[in-house]
Amino acid sequence: MKNFCLIVQYDGTDYAGFQVQPGQATIQGELERAISTLAAEEIRITAAGRTDAGVHAEGQTVNFRTDKLTVPVERLPYAINALLPQDIRVVNSRLVPLDFHARYDALEKTYRYHVYEGEFPNVFWQRFAYWSKELLDWERIVRCGQLLVGRHDFSAFAASGSSVKTTVRTMKAVQVESCGPLTMVRFTADGFLYKMVRNIMGTLLEVGLGRLSLADVEDILASGDRTQAGATISPAGLFLERVKYS
Repeated sequence: MKNFCLIVQYDGTDYAGFQVQPGQATIQGELERAISTLAAEEIRITAAGRTDAGVHAEGQTVNFRTDKLTVPVERLPYAINALLPQDIRVVNSRLVPLDFHARYDALEKTYRYHVYEGEFPNVFWQRFAYWSKELLDWERIVRCGQLLVGRHDFSAFAASGSSVKTTVRTMKAVQVESCGPLTMVRFTADGFLYKMVRNIMGTLLEVGLGRLSLADVEDILASGDRTQAGATISPAGLFLERVKYS
């Protein structure tokens, strides 16, 4: 038996999320169909994170076990990609120890959110960025982002529907990078709650528009009250950028 690890990129726009759902197109469903075809047996994959509908990935990590594959591990991306739709691509493959688990062995994850500012939405960024017609105060957003760095209870930014043991997470970095009208906000943490990044971004945009102060965000974080934070922002601008392992 061998344990295979894949790095996967995808445009999540036309999918009902990563996780398999009956009667709907999903990233997991497409990957398992392609790998099962190659292995000539039913394959189930494990992912580092189950991204929501409309969310994208540059560095999703998955693993699966089989002894049926005859394709050399270095050729697996080519073989799998030939069986995948064009908006999903395997970009790396390697063998890992049998006890490797893509989700439980992850040390940290980095998510990136794109915001496009302009009078009109950009045709080429509509699928991959949130459009803000109003200009944002990014200096305020940067200062606010630093309030989130450290070990905190992030329950104020967790959507209902998750069943985690604790809502405490360590945010290791919040970084902002701008290139003309496009700005990227990166969040690196040891783990994320359900829709946590989208809820944080919804709150940071309120800060950038002057509707919330830095003190307000400190109070929201301390309160643990989801109703006080900003709206859950569109999934279009969200990317799972990378997953770090030992």
